[in-house]
Amino acid sequence: MEIPALYDIFRQHPVVTTDSRDCPEGSIFFALKGASFDGNAFAAKALEQGCSYAVVDEKEHAAPGDSRYILVDDCLKTLQLLARHHRRTLGTRIVGITGTNGKTTTKELLSAVLGERFNVLYTEGNFNNDIGVPKTLLRLKPEHEIAVVEMGASHPGDIKTLVDIVEPDCGLITNVGRAHLQGFGSFEGVIKTKGELYDYLRAHRGTAFINGGDEHLMGISQGLDLIKYGLEGTGDATVTGEVTACDPYLAFRWREAGGAWHDVRTHIIGSYNVYNMLAAACVGLHFGVTPGQASHALASYVPKNNRSELEQTAHNRLVIDAYNANPTSMAAAIDNFRTMKADRKMAILGDMGELGAVSAEEHQRVADSLKEAGFDEVWLVGAEFGRTDCPFRKFKDVGEVKQAITERQPEGYTILIKGSNSAKLFQLPALL
Repeated sequence: MEIPALYDIFRQHPVVTTDSRDCPEGSIFFALKGASFDGNAFAAKALEQGCSYAVVDEKEHAAPGDSRYILVDDCLKTLQLLARHHRRTLGTRIVGITGTNGKTTTKELLSAVLGERFNVLYTEGNFNNDIGVPKTLLRLKPEHEIAVVEMGASHPGDIKTLVDIVEPDCGLITNVGRAHLQGFGSFEGVIKTKGELYDYLRAHRGTAFINGGDEHLMGISQGLDLIKYGLEGTGDATVTGEVTACDPYLAFRWREAGGAWHDVRTHIIGSYNVYNMLAAACVGLHFGVTPGQASHALASYVPKNNRSELEQTAHNRLVIDAYNANPTSMAAAIDNFRTMKADRKMAILGDMGELGAVSAEEHQRVADSLKEAGFDEVWLVGAEFGRTDCPFRKFKDVGEVKQAITERQPEGYTILIKGSNSAKLFQLPALL
């Protein structure tokens, strides 16, 4: 079936699912394949569960004469092309966001800022890959005035694949750092892949919002229509700002070039988040959000999903950043925690994943920095940290940590919890 014909069906059934356990009445099931499953085998079940149509790419799973089965060459590619067709049909303005660290937080901040004036669609959770991005686009409705779409990558070419689906009008790379090195091959590979967003904007005369103080991003920005933001003193920036406090919540002030200062006290921890705040303000102003509206949105935002959260429990105060970790974000978190005012500090850090050949070196670098940080207690979790040369207490996995907490409940600490999602440290806050 050709995409226009499939789109006619989608307009009558504008909900898609890729999970046969979640089949809203009247939806369309796409039989995607994974490393250990074949969605084609679940097409019949999806129809029984309430789907009106099932898109399959294996003929033997399409019942002869049953028009509810739609046979295509490749289900994933069809999903992506359908999403792009829908995006083109609606013509919604789209801001594309990628970067090594902070892209999800920046996406949420920007959506809050734009939401002061517009009906905004934005990526839910971390649906930023080759499946999540098209599903986000297919949630677009005519009433949406603007969309903020997050795009993630772990291999060269990933961002190019996604921007060719999203076709953003403008975009933002938060930063580039040492993450997913096993997939990218090198830090230069990270820069090149994230820069595929710039390549698209350059070719289509789109606008790029950029941290003017980031030498890596500025180094690949030639030929782009740039709107800059950055710390106070960043040359020719539209929006500048500076941290005024971080005790522990971030407070900062910002202004348009030559304009009045706007003071904002946030509900987010980490001085490094000032860049995400400034980026959101800069994009918001470009789309006509007033400084007052932007400041209100930034001050009202409350983080979630184990990102830059502060939680007071009956026993301790927790700094929770357990969703993900890489050498760049780990260094920033440790540095911020080091400067935080607290009587007793404890760090529980989990392995950083997907670092390939440099994993041992990067984990040792973190361990060395912890020796200098002067925290009262440090627990390291996982096989990679287990191989480091350091004096800290080590645990094979989160299960051993949970057992240790049961045997000796830490009391009266401010505790930093950070690691890759695979370390499962998100299980710890409820116990601390």
